[in-house]
Amino acid sequence: MSGNLFKSLATVSGMTMASRVMGFARQVLIAGVIGAGGNPVADAFWAAFRLPNMFRRLFAEGAFQAAFVPLFQGKLISEDKEAAKRFAEEVMAFLLFVLIGLTALVEIAAPLFVHLLASGFADDPEKFDLTALYLRIMFPYLACMSLVGLLSGVLNSLDRFMAYAGAPLILNVCQIAAIVIFAGQEIHVTGEMLAWATAISGFLQLWLLVWGAKRQGYLLKLRAPRLTPAVKRLLVLGAPGFLSAGATQINIIIGTNIASQQPGAVSWLMNADQLYQLPLAVVGTALGVVLLPMLSRRVKEGDEKGAMHAINRSLELSAVLTLPAAAAFIIMSAPICEALFVGFATDALGLFGGRSSAFTAEDVKWTGWALAIYGWGLPAFVWQRIFAPAFFAREDTRAPMNYALVAIGVNTALALILFPRFGFLAVAFATVFAAWLQVLQLSFNLWRRGQFRADERLVSRAPRILGATAAMTAFVWFALSHSGVLSGFLFDRYWAAVILIAGAGVLVYGGALLALGGVRLSDYKAYSRNRKSF
Repeated sequence: MSGNLFKSLATVSGMTMASRVMGFARQVLIAGVIGAGGNPVADAFWAAFRLPNMFRRLFAEGAFQAAFVPLFQGKLISEDKEAAKRFAEEVMAFLLFVLIGLTALVEIAAPLFVHLLASGFADDPEKFDLTALYLRIMFPYLACMSLVGLLSGVLNSLDRFMAYAGAPLILNVCQIAAIVIFAGQEIHVTGEMLAWATAISGFLQLWLLVWGAKRQGYLLKLRAPRLTPAVKRLLVLGAPGFLSAGATQINIIIGTNIASQQPGAVSWLMNADQLYQLPLAVVGTALGVVLLPMLSRRVKEGDEKGAMHAINRSLELSAVLTLPAAAAFIIMSAPICEALFVGFATDALGLFGGRSSAFTAEDVKWTGWALAIYGWGLPAFVWQRIFAPAFFAREDTRAPMNYALVAIGVNTALALILFPRFGFLAVAFATVFAAWLQVLQLSFNLWRRGQFRADERLVSRAPRILGATAAMTAFVWFALSHSGVLSGFLFDRYWAAVILIAGAGVLVYGGALLALGGVRLSDYKAYSRNRKSF
């Protein structure tokens, strides 16, 4: 196993980028067909999708792997392949037992879970019943994603990331197909077909991971569920790890419940969430997935210096990629929403029947506000995924759990206190505040333990990266103020002008970054040659 962070990150980020770009298209088409504010189908679908989507992020992208990967790698290093494989099979047997029971419970008592997800829907019987229906249809996706998370942990521990990174593409393909085929039907039919497409994509993703595991000689056999010592150890680590790594997702679920009291708010938040998930997944999730097995291996080998070096380079790389994205979301939030959900959606839907986007000016306004707020939290969402693995690699899930509980409590209190005055925007603000609080707690604890120090290179380059971000921000702000002229003379589509401005902003940022020394071309050469310097 090479341990090359850059090479592994490029694999995961490249596939994730393809998935998220397709996810943009999916999100635009869905928003264009079912709309957002005031539409019971839109609110019901996104509320029902929250629960399986949260489990996908927890199992396939974070919390479960935080506990599973270090234990699986420990078996590989201290024992052998057969012991590691047996451990994975024992975990799968226990997981299947729990998932079958949970799925049966949700299918029977879906309305109870709707109360947990979106209690505000109780005042709208149509929206409430639709949410229960969509939840029943989509819940098997949750079970599949849990098993996908297990198999992803096995493959990621072997530095085999391709199947894991490619699986989300299947969800996008299935949902886009449903939208394209049923866009001309009644909106209730379209919503139901989207739910079925989500469920089908779960089984297809599971098949892909089973195929990937089989290729590596890790086709897991079914066993009778038993609470073995190894499974107990996983539960001891996993319970607090589930809370710590999944704090943001838990905060989002809490926020969805609070926001459900305001018509349209669930859809506005979900559309904003899907937009900022692109850089978060490409940078934060990808780094977390690659970094955890690398840190775990180095810690178990006693290479604490190498572990700290990996954290520093991850912070540096994430700052280069995340800060300009955050700035763009803050200053371009409404133009991005208008360009994608109205302009681009209308043009895309024109290919399938000529209908206009159902996304209104009101939807643009409020989704834009939510996206701008989330932009301030994007670096925190990413850095959580860098600092947390430093604890998980040492099989310490208790400290991050305590910080997560504090963050969840603060998030809930802030959202409830501010909601009467600021509406659903209080939910977005509370989520961002809680994320920064969690990052501060994680980083300070690592510093206090002597397990993290910002090295000379990071200290030198951080202000240069900020300077390049400021240059890009100034350019984009100026260009946006003249976007009407640009779209009038050069383009007949507003979305094309906005995309051009964003693309030019990337070029300005890249030039400023090189000029200020935020990055050097020699860095890339070192990475591509697989030097240990990264």
